[in-house]
Amino acid sequence: MLSWRRPISFVNARVVLPDGGASSIRVGARVLDIDAKPATNDLVVDLGGSFVLPGLVNAHDHLELNHYGRLKRRDRYDNASEWIEDLRPALQGDPAIRENTAHPLGARLFIGGLKNLLAGTTTVAHHNPFYREFGRRFPVRVVKRYGWAHSLSLERQAVGAHGEPGGDVRGRYAGTPASAPFMVHVGEGIDRAAAEELLALEALGCLGRNTVLVHGVALGPADWERVMARGAGLVWCPASNAFLFRRTAQVRQFLDASEASSAHICLGSDSRVTGARDLLDELRAAAAVMPITPRELFRMVTTTPARMLRLPDAGRIAIGGPADLVVLPSTKTDPADALLAASRRDLSLVLIDGHPLVGSPAFEAVFGARRATTRPIGLDGAERVAESTLARTIAKCPIKEPGVETF
Repeated sequence: MLSWRRPISFVNARVVLPDGGASSIRVGARVLDIDAKPATNDLVVDLGGSFVLPGLVNAHDHLELNHYGRLKRRDRYDNASEWIEDLRPALQGDPAIRENTAHPLGARLFIGGLKNLLAGTTTVAHHNPFYREFGRRFPVRVVKRYGWAHSLSLERQAVGAHGEPGGDVRGRYAGTPASAPFMVHVGEGIDRAAAEELLALEALGCLGRNTVLVHGVALGPADWERVMARGAGLVWCPASNAFLFRRTAQVRQFLDASEASSAHICLGSDSRVTGARDLLDELRAAAAVMPITPRELFRMVTTTPARMLRLPDAGRIAIGGPADLVVLPSTKTDPADALLAASRRDLSLVLIDGHPLVGSPAFEAVFGARRATTRPIGLDGAERVAESTLARTIAKCPIKEPGVETF
């Protein structure tokens, strides 16, 4: 099938590479060439100076929870466990929450995937079981090879969509190959219990090179030294942390502790139950709470999460790598500045494996060359086209994504 899909040559572009840039890129399902002349059968598309970015990597989400909206019962909590206990009565008694829980899991997961796709996120780390609904037509790539436990405090409590337990942390860590990431919530709070979790994790033998700590609000400088000594990493979710605790991890201090720290801290959106609308909004939330530079933030959603999640082909553009790409108009001189200023309606085109999924009507020819039919959609008031199967799924989904219209 792929043999009769035309390659695309994007020219007059600003292609963002790990070690510089280029002015053109040829893609099929994978990146065929960079800074090379178009081949005879290519569809040539002049981007007028737009950036071509690698698809973004969201290092932390709970994909089945994004349709609920933000939930809490008090202004501030001291610990995530306190927040969970506070919500338990509402999970049983609140009609709106019960209605949202009753939606089919496939629809709930789809909305989580769509949220990410529309924001230029092409790869997501889902912090729960890998469900069968993550099939080949799921909107984004979901990390497949990983180990996980919810947290030290919720090992035996139901946390998954089917009531799966949070899991024995030590047992699950031991069962995770060293070449795969092990994800666990740690230090999600501002009280003593949250502050003691990293030491407890280390005492269990679960702080290693493949450990991916999520949140880390309670971590201090000495804790970060331990994290770095063990080669572990941190997923920062500032919007979620600010919503629950009015505080977030000391990321600026961690980054300043050593040059190597930047390879150990990435960004995650968390779900919309506590987090921002999407990863683009999370970037702005991060910049608002702490003096993190746009280039530092850019690495946190591209190369760093790819390294921490053991995804060698993600978060970068390279010949032979998958054509997971985002086209973004060059409203700023620097691509990191442009990304930080962008919302999802600003993205011109999103491709996964060279397959266009959503974009401006100006890119209809790209869909046609890749043998993808389209349907019009509205995205936050902007005219867009979506690949037909995706558009039909959006229209049929019993959960509606705010800001998205189908016609």
